[in-house]
Amino acid sequence: MPINLSKNIAERGWLILIVGPSGVGKDSLIDGARQALLDDPSFEFAIRDINRPQTAGGEAHRAVTDEAFAALEAAGGYALSWQAHGLNYGIPKAYEEALSRGTCVVANVSRTVIPLARELYQPLAIVKISAPEDLLRQRLTERGREDAAEIEGRIKRAGAFDVGGPDVLELSNDSPLEVGIARLVNILRSLTRAE
Repeated sequence: MPINLSKNIAERGWLILIVGPSGVGKDSLIDGARQALLDDPSFEFAIRDINRPQTAGGEAHRAVTDEAFAALEAAGGYALSWQAHGLNYGIPKAYEEALSRGTCVVANVSRTVIPLARELYQPLAIVKISAPEDLLRQRLTERGREDAAEIEGRIKRAGAFDVGGPDVLELSNDSPLEVGIARLVNILRSLTRAE
């Protein structure tokens, strides 16, 4: 994606939002990219605050109580926050410091926060991850968090998942995991070379 940036905007780090429907493999791709870029100081991967126990499985996150989340949100402690599936999610505002020193911050977010993120943060890129319906169904079944009806509801919502705009980069996660990770790493590295 060729993007023209003014000099002072280009000196800030990119906020890179990773979006996609449940089961598309966002967490696996992000974890793989984090490992691949571990020694690259150009990137920092945001750890989300979630009001669910650390032992609940899924992504590495910072577990917070409902009360702590509400207090942080009220105090302006989140750069972006949202609710989904009965949980509260937040990207701590502390990551703004990394952006200001030129580090790219990669964050797994809900598409609902994209309009606000576009207003607040530049340069910004959105990586939209997709996968074929049959593969989504297989992944959702294998992870075992939902029953058949809930899985079909997620599949239906995935079909309606649409994010567009000149700041959106698409990544099809329809191949072995190592291929998807390599695709994401290539996208992330391409943004540090954008002019």
